[in-house]
Amino acid sequence: AKGPKLLGVRAVVAESFERIHRSNLIGMGLLPLQFLDGQSAETLGLTGTETYDIEDVAAALRNDATRATELTVRVHRPGTAAGPDSFQAKVRLDTPQEVRYYENGGILPFVLRRLLTTSSSPQP
Repeated sequence: AKGPKLLGVRAVVAESFERIHRSNLIGMGLLPLQFLDGQSAETLGLTGTETYDIEDVAAALRNDATRATELTVRVHRPGTAAGPDSFQAKVRLDTPQEVRYYENGGILPFVLRRLLTTSSSPQP
């Protein structure tokens, strides 16, 4: 998950995730999204050359992303004059702690913020 993060990837859309891979994505601050049943890159005609906009991530997090939240993913295909296509994808932040990690940009920023908050508190 570190490689995609360093390349500027912000989310990963897949048909399914191995538990450890999904956890690693969240740990690096990447949003795991899962195609809905019956969808795949093939059925949606995705080739890997597209760019994507994911709508209302902040709203989904406010509304408890652990409740099988679906987001709209807009697909911008290069060289097409038509407007963007879109599809729904399921947010795979499965626990409140995973939501906190994602909101903070991953585990390391989460821990650093907690340490800074704790160390800046007055000591008795």
